Amino acid sequence: MVVGDLVTDILVEQDGPPAAGSDTEARIRISGGGQAANTAAWLAHAGAEVTLIAAAGDDDAGRERVAELVAGGVHCAVRHHRGATTGSIVVLTSPHERTMFTDRGAALLLDPADVTAAIAEVPARHLHLSGYPLLHAGSRPGGLAALAAARDKGMTTSVDAASAAPLRALGSFLDLVRDTDLLLCNTDEATALAGPGTPEDQAGALLSHASHVIVKRGEHGAVWRTRSGQTWHGRAVPVPPIDPTGAGDAFAAGLLHAWLGGQEPEAALAAAAALGAAAVHKVGARPQGLPGPPDPRDRR
Repeated sequence: MVVGDLVTDILVEQDGPPAAGSDTEARIRISGGGQAANTAAWLAHAGAEVTLIAAAGDDDAGRERVAELVAGGVHCAVRHHRGATTGSIVVLTSPHERTMFTDRGAALLLDPADVTAAIAEVPARHLHLSGYPLLHAGSRPGGLAALAAARDKGMTTSVDAASAAPLRALGSFLDLVRDTDLLLCNTDEATALAGPGTPEDQAGALLSHASHVIVKRGEHGAVWRTRSGQTWHGRAVPVPPIDPTGAGDAFAAGLLHAWLGGQEPEAALAAAAALGAAAVHKVGARPQGLPGPPDPRDRR
């Protein structure tokens, strides 16, 4: 089960630096986005049974975003809020970096009652929370309700730290996710949460708040540390980068699908790297256009 944001991505591939006050040639695409929705889409692509809990507007964009996910195999517990507009993000992307301008819209209306009811009704054993709901006052109660309801139900939990700048602005993120089973963050987010240091040291410092911590290092792989003192290093899959949008969400999906499926950390990190590489090597945050997972019936 994945809880968090569902938005429209307006992806802008620039041909060069923006020309202030003038025109810059670009290719512009509109597609589904949002960290939670992307992770759910990649989980379904990997073959997992997954439900997304989110908030959208009662508008064409919200209905289109849900239809895309359903077509990709995601079960959706999405409330369409009357009078609200589905959130949208303008993503300026290049092969190695992306910058986002964000209007979270209806995502800020994530309702604790909706979240708690969906968790009670849907059979699931793990809850993955996008960090974005915790970073905004409007959606924070919904994010906290998700973690509380999952723990009450005996589910394991994971949280993706989401974005470095709002983490620094909030300052109390770690208090909100204390006792999470797994915390995922990239190097910028790890620095915002734990201060400067090696990925190993940063992960170690964050273990006071989570039982497992993974620091994603892009092309340099990832570090996984546990409270029991174990450390694993995962390697990235080298591919020519095209667009990093959604790569971290794909990484999380690959890791969760493998780890919850009983694979050891080394294998889970390898699965995460493979999906992350697939995301980097295409345009857009979702797995559309990629071949799906092998059908288990083909191996009989």
